[in-house]
Amino acid sequence: MAHFSSEDQAMLQAMLRRLFQSVKEKITGAPSLECAEEILLHLEETDENFHNYEFVKYLRQHIGNTLGSMIEEEMEKCTSDRNQGEECGYDTVVQQVTKRTQESKEYKEMMHYLKNIMIAVVESMINKFEEDETRNQERQKKIQKEKSRSYCTDNCSDSDSSFNQSYKFCQGKLQLILDQLDPGQPKEVRYEALQTLCSAPPSDVLNCENWTTLCEKLTVSLSDPDPVFSDRILKFCAQTFSLSPLHMTKEIYTSLAKYLESYFLSRENHIPTLSAGLDITNPNMTRLLKKVRLLNEYQKEAPSFWIRHPEKYMEEIVESTLSLLTVKHNQSHVVSQKILDPIYFFALVDTKAVWFKKWMHAHYSRTTVLRLLEKKYKSLVTTAIQQCVEYFELCKTRKADETLGHSKHCRNKQKTFYYLGQELQYIYFLHSLCLLGRLLIYKQGRKLFPIKLKNKKGLVSLIDLLVLFTQLIYYSPSCPKMTSAAHSENYSPASMVTEVLWILCDQKECAVECLYNNIVIETLLQPIHNLMKGNEASPNCSETALIHIAGILARIASEEEGLILLLYGANMNSSEESPTGAHIIAQFSKKLLDEDISIFSGSEMLPVVKGAFISVCRHIYSTCEGLQVLITYNLHESIAKAWKKTSLLSERIPTPVEGSDSVSSVSQESQNIMAWEDNLLDDLLHFAATPKGLLLLQRTGAINECVTFIFNRYAKKLQVSRHKKFGYGVLVTRVASTAAGGIALKKSGFINELITELWSNLEYGRDDVRVTHPRTTPVDPIDRSCQKSFLALVNLLSYPAIYELVRNQDLPNKTEYSLREVPICVIDIIDRLIILNSEAKIRSLFNYEQSHIFGLRDFIIDGLSVERNHVLVRINLVGGPLERILPPRILEKSDNPYPWPMFSSYPLPNCYLSDITRNAGINQDNDLDKLLLCLKISDKQTEWIENCQRQFCKMMKAKPDIISGEALIELLEKFVLHLTESPSECYFPSVEYTATDANVKNESLSSVQQLGIKMTVRYGKFLNLLKDGAENDLTWVLKHCERFLKQQQTSIKSSLLCLQGNYAGHDWFVSSLFMIMLGDKEKTFQFLRQFSRLLTSAFLWLPRLHISSYLPNDTVESGIHPVYFCSTHYIEMLLKAELPLVFSAFHMSGFAPSQICLQWITQCFWNYLDWIEICHYIATCVFLGPDYQVYICIAVFKHLQQDILQHTQTQDLQVFLKEEALHGFRVSDYFEYMEILEQNYRTVLLRDMRNIRLQST
Repeated sequence: MAHFSSEDQAMLQAMLRRLFQSVKEKITGAPSLECAEEILLHLEETDENFHNYEFVKYLRQHIGNTLGSMIEEEMEKCTSDRNQGEECGYDTVVQQVTKRTQESKEYKEMMHYLKNIMIAVVESMINKFEEDETRNQERQKKIQKEKSRSYCTDNCSDSDSSFNQSYKFCQGKLQLILDQLDPGQPKEVRYEALQTLCSAPPSDVLNCENWTTLCEKLTVSLSDPDPVFSDRILKFCAQTFSLSPLHMTKEIYTSLAKYLESYFLSRENHIPTLSAGLDITNPNMTRLLKKVRLLNEYQKEAPSFWIRHPEKYMEEIVESTLSLLTVKHNQSHVVSQKILDPIYFFALVDTKAVWFKKWMHAHYSRTTVLRLLEKKYKSLVTTAIQQCVEYFELCKTRKADETLGHSKHCRNKQKTFYYLGQELQYIYFLHSLCLLGRLLIYKQGRKLFPIKLKNKKGLVSLIDLLVLFTQLIYYSPSCPKMTSAAHSENYSPASMVTEVLWILCDQKECAVECLYNNIVIETLLQPIHNLMKGNEASPNCSETALIHIAGILARIASEEEGLILLLYGANMNSSEESPTGAHIIAQFSKKLLDEDISIFSGSEMLPVVKGAFISVCRHIYSTCEGLQVLITYNLHESIAKAWKKTSLLSERIPTPVEGSDSVSSVSQESQNIMAWEDNLLDDLLHFAATPKGLLLLQRTGAINECVTFIFNRYAKKLQVSRHKKFGYGVLVTRVASTAAGGIALKKSGFINELITELWSNLEYGRDDVRVTHPRTTPVDPIDRSCQKSFLALVNLLSYPAIYELVRNQDLPNKTEYSLREVPICVIDIIDRLIILNSEAKIRSLFNYEQSHIFGLRDFIIDGLSVERNHVLVRINLVGGPLERILPPRILEKSDNPYPWPMFSSYPLPNCYLSDITRNAGINQDNDLDKLLLCLKISDKQTEWIENCQRQFCKMMKAKPDIISGEALIELLEKFVLHLTESPSECYFPSVEYTATDANVKNESLSSVQQLGIKMTVRYGKFLNLLKDGAENDLTWVLKHCERFLKQQQTSIKSSLLCLQGNYAGHDWFVSSLFMIMLGDKEKTFQFLRQFSRLLTSAFLWLPRLHISSYLPNDTVESGIHPVYFCSTHYIEMLLKAELPLVFSAFHMSGFAPSQICLQWITQCFWNYLDWIEICHYIATCVFLGPDYQVYICIAVFKHLQQDILQHTQTQDLQVFLKEEALHGFRVSDYFEYMEILEQNYRTVLLRDMRNIRLQST
């Protein structure tokens, strides 16, 4: 054992004293020695400063010096064992090292040493403590002799240790104080005794045996007529509440509660009646309110610490409170003669029942409160409901100016310390309202219902109570008098009820049980019904009440269950034709916007009412299913009209002249108009939340202003309300899915801002990151610091948008770039980060490798070379997951970190080509024969189609590989031919086509089409589907298709580049058909001419409806294809219903499912699926209908669900979906699932798909 000097001992003693001084309050508050020991044993868990104590630091240093080297050796042993193949996690290593350390000789010696020195230190401290106590006792005896019957209280310093003071406040002294507090003693003696008691340490008072007797004595003394004496007792109680442990405060609290209970029950105390009102300047009432307020303050503080003490303490506090609040007098049935109960006084000091809110917050106390309410004190709930009912009856039977009218308020403004009986009733009503609202949040609280009321037939159910609350909003006065004129608005009945209902809306389980039912919704909508009929909503309904109703409806509409209730009612399958809530709200909102309701005309609050109800509609039409219900009301047109009108008003506002009297009024008016204008823009913008809504938004002509509005909010970093389903990121992504949206984003400065931010992160690093050491060289293709900027750019750059942004633009390719020259557009990013074809570009980059890798994401083996090789192979190989092999993006951990050959010139190395069987011959099958036989028999058209579809489904489920090659050609040709022979199956009219080869010979295809032809031929030859000469044949087919479709196009003038000329992009559907037909150009074109008459062609063959004369002009001018505003719209609607987790993942990622689906469909799933699955996708849609395009996309999402959830967590969902093939997905595997989707949704989908030619709403 090392030598332990006297200096070391003194140092340790000082450390221990400081430790005990720091935890003094915790130890002295313990009811027993065992509890004090428990507190010390668990000090590390409860004290955040534990590791800062000098004694703890000393122990840690001693352990480190003694055992540190041994622990390191043990760690190295475990690490070497792990490297040799023994798998063990971090926790296992810690356990092993701990066990070996505790079993070691060094550990035992250290513990023995520490134990011995601590025994010595503690014994020394105890001896010193006993010496000090003896010395103090002797000094006390001398003082007693010198000054008999006198007690020195000045020496009782609170800063001294309570251990050293305990002898000063002995049992005899407390008994003496009890005697001196007797009412028969002189006033001065009683005052001095009370002063001595207040000066004593709480722990010393608590440890006395006479403590219970003291509580009783103090309780009796509270009734002392001397106000000064009773106030000092209250002061002692308050001091006890703030400084003493729960055991002591519980005794004081329950004593005070019992005193008040007996006070109210005693006939000797003159408690005022309700009719007399309450004058709080009355001394008796002042003292009573002080006692009530003291109890209430403790009620609000107790929950913060009672969980650390035995449950019985909390139960006694709760029960004494409920017992007090349920005190009732035996009195007359006449309300005006009613004596004020304790609950009235508690309502005065805590109108919003904050104490009850805090008690119900934690499960620990809530369980006790609810149990006692149910078993013994249910009358508290009953009287609260009764109070709400009585207040409602008062509002119904009298006019507002007779109940709490403004004239009376003005007359009583000076009497701020006197409350009339009606005012007391109203305050009690508010307290009851808040108490009941908090009770309804919890399941056990709702189980207290139904409740029987006095003088009322039947029981009051949950729904009855919610209906009552709702009716209070539009029946109650709008501005009653309250405790403070400054808070009158906050305490208005409508505001208070609305606040309660908002809280209930935010609790999903509670909202479903209480609010989401037809009765409550109908009650909320009743004033709207009356207004639309031309009647007043209710005797007192005002604009403010309507705003409150709209706020509640908005919260209901923001949740899925509430939205469904508004859209379809409680019974979705009901045959009742009465309009649902959504229809009523939309009709009312439209009337407000069109100013078709005269009752509020000219009101200053009218714009706020409009905004509130449009907000409800916004929650509805920002969902796919909600837009389907509201689309017939053309709300987008009404909102756009109101916005244009408001925009003109804002332009006419005169510029304020400094010093003029009209400055303030003009300024306020302009602020109101600008706020209303922004509100309307925000409402319009939320149409972009769905694909079809985006089409409606573009038709209004306000998309540029809406995108600018988004950018302004983005630049100001404004937060989105918690009740909005998503932030503006999803809206931006959706806007960027269209050509017009891409242009709007460019004009607003959004794209410029994102590119500047991206460049700054890549080249300079973020400004808000403090650099304390050099940044590490990034090893990932996209460094984490740039990922957010990268994903934002990925979301924006869809093909329609990028086509508008870069078409007809040349790369700058400057001879010199300044280091200060920052890219501001997409073409600059391509020039500076991707196409680095000059030394000038390379020299202009601070972080060449990182920045170029970033650019390549969108021969030394380094990260840049690996990424470059991956990109080059990817863009030169076409095929699905089993048809091409892509090199990895990272180096392998082996002797040969990158075994893949570099691809820098043609031909592509063979190692990247898959060895799958290509175009293998399929033997004829009996099922196939049956299907081909069905195609020859057509007695009844409908039965024939159903028979063919049934046989096709059977084959897809059992033998899907048969449907390929020659068999697939025959199936498609015959089925489409038979369909086109039936007029009922033809959606588009027949078009005569007479162009010859000579007519199209001199026509040229776009460079994109030509590139697509080369890729198609390369892919077809790889699959052994195409032969030499296929390039010319496919060119021939594409030229004739363009000429054929041009006959069905309309002339249009548009600034959008995609609408100027032929279809912008390669025709992947025609290329797919060309490969299916094995390169036969005549068969391919003949099939396409027949197929073009079917509805399915509108959704599989995208160029089919390019600036088509069959579409409405406003649809053509928007540049949005029906695949987007119809197919992907329903994909999102079904995704939300069928795969809610996937739907939520997209919104969390700020990415839209419609964008990736549009990419899949546009390129016919090329590079995402293997060829056989592409054939099955096309065949399924042709045979079973265009709605199967939607079902197949839903099946893909179902297949990818786990991957989508995983990549949402890693924040790279967009990259995963755009770059990764659909591994393992087979159309045939999901046929049964798609048949279920067909049964549930086909009627709606096909109806909307057939209406694309009439899509003018």
